[in-house]
Amino acid sequence: MSENTWYALKDTSGVNSPSLLVYPERIEENIRAMVAISGSVSNLRPHIKTHKMAEIVQMQQRHGIQKFKCATIAEAELLGQCGAQDILLAMQPVGANISRFFTLMDAFPQSRFSTLVDNETTLSQIVQKASEANRIASLYLDINSGMNRTGCIPDERAVSLYGSMENNPNIAARGFHAYDGHIHISDLHERTEACNIAFQKVLDLKDAIKKEGIIVPDIIAGGSPSFPIHGKRTGVDASPGTTLLWDARYSELFPDMPFLHAAVLFIRIISKPEENIICFDLGHKSVAPEMGFPRVQILGLEDSEQIGQSEEHLVVRTQRADEFEVGDGFYAIPVHICPTVAKYEEVLTISDGAVSGTWKVAARNQKITL
Repeated sequence: MSENTWYALKDTSGVNSPSLLVYPERIEENIRAMVAISGSVSNLRPHIKTHKMAEIVQMQQRHGIQKFKCATIAEAELLGQCGAQDILLAMQPVGANISRFFTLMDAFPQSRFSTLVDNETTLSQIVQKASEANRIASLYLDINSGMNRTGCIPDERAVSLYGSMENNPNIAARGFHAYDGHIHISDLHERTEACNIAFQKVLDLKDAIKKEGIIVPDIIAGGSPSFPIHGKRTGVDASPGTTLLWDARYSELFPDMPFLHAAVLFIRIISKPEENIICFDLGHKSVAPEMGFPRVQILGLEDSEQIGQSEEHLVVRTQRADEFEVGDGFYAIPVHICPTVAKYEEVLTISDGAVSGTWKVAARNQKITL
């Protein structure tokens, strides 16, 4: 394999396989592209679920980004440790996680924590906890704009629920959260149209609540696929996440987006069990396995067929098998980077074709300390 490619290491003899490599200079370029698309850091609330690393949070902070979104208490704690000013836990807390959410506020008083609600039961539980703690809980109403995963239908019940939030002395109603992860249309024009149709439900709900004399101050919308659309809206925080590292799936689906691949798996051939078959040390435990094949784009072996995977092995069919030996190293871009990162305790940072350091995937588990 040519060492003139951007991802290649000059010396792999001391690199374990599989390893996840990240390229800080390319991450930096992706952050610049995010800021350019949104027009201002004030309209950006990046999601950290993709990377879960303090160093990438800090890179964004150096660009002036201080609003973040996360999916777990551990990710929220990491953001608190980084001193982020405004942190949204975009997963409605239930059970013990309600208490953990209030523990976050106590542990990191310099940060403003918010979370989501989509029903009266959870709201009443958060209100009770806030009252007992003599605290004000900052909440967004989570709206189902078509994905049918979480959120409340934007109807009269949503108007009533937001009114309950607004009128409770222990709640600060901050606005709406609407994730449109069901929109994965490749064509930008068609994606924009679908995104606007879904978002109109959010705007209609805002107008309905306004008729009740309540102003909705903030809207947080979308993820990476809809980022180019929401990033142009006034008064809306866009929440891209995958854009920081990018992956093979989004690169293929969304050629209109300018983001660079910034995370690559280093793998090796561990066996050639029969003619035209090679096996890599890349099993379910080392790359996101929830989608069908291919699980990765193997660079320099794009014409191969991934035919089997188990806990530690990835089996590939290729007419070029005779060109390679057991022990040969390859580089592979994950099809789905977010759950892939979470499989590694640390990543290797790469600069000028050499390992420059390691970054801990600090929020890969459900708990750091809280």
